[in-house]
Amino acid sequence: MTPGAKPPHPHGGLVAVTHDVPPRLDELVVTAQRIHQAIESVIEGKGDVVRLTLTVLLAEGHLLIEDVPGVGKTMLAKALARSIDCPVRRIQFTPDLLPSDITGVSAYNQQTREFEFKPGPVFANIVVGDEINRASPKTQSALLECMEERQVTVDGSTYVLEGPFMVIATQNPIEMEGTYPLPEAQRDRFTARIAMGYPAPAAELEMLDVHGAASPLDKLEPVATTAEVRALIDAVRAVYVSQPVKKYAVDLVTATRTSPDLRLGASPRSTLQLVRAARAHAALSGRDYVIPDDLQELSVPVLAHRLLPSVEAQGQRRMPEQVVAELVRRVPVPEAPAK
Repeated sequence: MTPGAKPPHPHGGLVAVTHDVPPRLDELVVTAQRIHQAIESVIEGKGDVVRLTLTVLLAEGHLLIEDVPGVGKTMLAKALARSIDCPVRRIQFTPDLLPSDITGVSAYNQQTREFEFKPGPVFANIVVGDEINRASPKTQSALLECMEERQVTVDGSTYVLEGPFMVIATQNPIEMEGTYPLPEAQRDRFTARIAMGYPAPAAELEMLDVHGAASPLDKLEPVATTAEVRALIDAVRAVYVSQPVKKYAVDLVTATRTSPDLRLGASPRSTLQLVRAARAHAALSGRDYVIPDDLQELSVPVLAHRLLPSVEAQGQRRMPEQVVAELVRRVPVPEAPAK
C-alpha cells in the first residue's frame, strides 16, 4: 500500500462491523445528545425532527421548515440557536423587505468621508429566516450567494461569512394568504425540508403544563460552543463513504431525473448534499462510515422539495414525497462484498 494511503474500509462501508469508534466521534455523539436534549426541552414529542435538524447542522447545510402556522417552526429554530453559544440573528421576512436589509449596505461616513460597510443580519453563525416566503423573490434571492458560497458581495466587495453558517428558514404553505413560492434555485440551496406536524395529544397536554406559565426558551442555556460545533463538523467530514454507497446515492438522484412522474429532477448539488447529510446521520448513530440505510432515510427530506411533479402526477395528486419513496424502494441497493 502507498505510504499515507487510506486502507480499504471493512466490507466497503455497506454493513455494520465491529471496530473502535474514533474518540472524536464519541465526543460528537455526546455533544449532539446535549443539544438534542436542550431542544427537546422546548419542542415536545418531535425527536425525529430534532435529529434531522442536527443532521443538517453537522452537514454544513441549511434547513427549510414548512408547515401551517402555530406548530412550532420558529420555536424549533430559536431552540437550536439558543442551544449553541454563537452569534444568532433573526430576520422577519415581509413583502417590503429589501435585499440590503439582509446582506447589509455601504453607508457614507461624514467623519472619514468614505463609504463603510454596515453588515446585515446574515452575518451570524445561525440565521433564522421567519416566514421566508412572505418576501418577494427579489429579496429571497439575496440569500442565494450567502447559502451556497458562504460570502456576501456588496458594491463590488466580497465579505466572507464565518463558519459554521446555517440558515433555518420557516415558511407557510403557499396556499396561505400573502405568500410567494420559493424559486427553484433557492429551494435547491436548502439541504432538507421538514414538516413539524401537529403534536400528539399527550405532547400537546404536556405543552400546556410546560409553556403555560412561561416560555421554556427563557430558561434555555447554551450547551455547546461555536468551537465545539466546528470540531463536530470536521469529524463528520472524515466519515467514510465507500464507492458502492456513492454510486447508490448517484442512482437515487438519477432516478428522479428519469421518472415520468417528475418534470424536474434533482440537481447534482442534491447528490452532494445527500452524501453530506448521510455522513452526519451516520456520525450521530455512532458510526464512522455510511450505509445505504442512511441514504434511504434521508432521501425524502433531502430530495423531495427540489422536485416538480408532472401534470399527470399532479392530476393524480401524487406528491414528490411519494415519488421519492417509491424510487427508494425500486432502486437496487448495493450488495455487501462476500466474506
